[in-house]
Amino acid sequence: MSEILRFATAGSVDDGKSTLIGRLLYDTKSIFEDQMEAVERTSEKMGSEYVNLALLTDGLRAEREQGITIDVAYRYFATPKRKFIIADTPGHIQYTRNMVTGASTADVALILVDARNGVIEQSRRHSFIASLLRIPHIVVCVNKMDLVDYQEEAFNKVRDEFREFAMRLDVPDLSFIPVSALVGDNVVDRSDKMPWYDGPPLLSHLETIHTASDHNMVDVRFPVQYVIRPMSDEYHDYRGYAGTVAGGVLKPGDDVVVLPSGFESTIKSIDTFDGPVDEAFAPMAVTIRLNDEIDISRGDMICRPNNRPTVSQDVDAMVCWMDESQTLVPRKKYAIKHTSRAGRVMVKDINYRLDINTLHRDEEATEIKLNEIGRISFRSTLPLFIDEYRRNRQTGSFVLIDETSNATVAAGMILGESAG
Repeated sequence: MSEILRFATAGSVDDGKSTLIGRLLYDTKSIFEDQMEAVERTSEKMGSEYVNLALLTDGLRAEREQGITIDVAYRYFATPKRKFIIADTPGHIQYTRNMVTGASTADVALILVDARNGVIEQSRRHSFIASLLRIPHIVVCVNKMDLVDYQEEAFNKVRDEFREFAMRLDVPDLSFIPVSALVGDNVVDRSDKMPWYDGPPLLSHLETIHTASDHNMVDVRFPVQYVIRPMSDEYHDYRGYAGTVAGGVLKPGDDVVVLPSGFESTIKSIDTFDGPVDEAFAPMAVTIRLNDEIDISRGDMICRPNNRPTVSQDVDAMVCWMDESQTLVPRKKYAIKHTSRAGRVMVKDINYRLDINTLHRDEEATEIKLNEIGRISFRSTLPLFIDEYRRNRQTGSFVLIDETSNATVAAGMILGESAG
């Protein structure tokens, strides 16, 4: 089975994100003929000298007319080595929430920088958001190398500038590739115009990025999504707990504890759609059967007796505010969705609002508005089973929901337990 790699593109307006994705799709022959013909016709109408490959991803009419990306566009393609899911995220600051949404599940962040302009404010903002979301691999594509005559000095200048900024962030794996998305240099095939660059082209790099160690394989976390009780004679005594493994490795015979009850048991079997398996690990979707009859329901968590998440009602977190009709203020109440658990929370404090361009903390802030990021503490009506987001992106993330409109108003990353 081919492994799936999820990557999000980010970069300033006009850095060529949509063109780069279009080039990847075109050069890997992932486009239907009629799609290509439509793009060629539209390019001609717009008076473009080249076929405008950005039109393959900028699907909204407003995006095409303004020449910008507004919403997150997902695209899929495959090579013999891997399957890819691309989230093409917007560059504008007013669409920060869209970028957070698109990048939240990514394994890799592809940050485009225009070789002529160097590292600008938007490049820094996107890099910070990628590090905040704990995206394990960042690939900086220094684009438009054709417009700087493929000079090594131009590439080195961007690379050194970016590295200096990245030292202030938590980026475990950072790499740089000089490309020209418009003409295809170093995107799918190696370019002979940059003999000074001895690394792989972008696609080869994406095919070989090692992602197996990105998941937490130490802390067993299994949030129960559904209890399976078939009502047939054949399976009348079957009781299984279905969900997606959020961390660690589970095997039949393992000792486990169920939260919040604290009852312990051992795993009887692990079933999948294709039959029983000898082990389960993130992000597999499985059904677990236990050797003891325990009252378990949706929102409970199965983990190891001696390695449990923090159980708390008081939480510190970073949030990105996503609602334009209201702001986040202390004492407000919201519904929370954390793994498979749902409850209600009240915001206790805003610790600070973060300027994502300068990383300055405004500790006097009394509200967090649309597209702003800040640190808050809240109390929930029921205990949550949490890990720090840096340790586990599944058990460390949540969304807040407005109970009146049912709209998602914030995405959050847990920093830990707060003082009660």
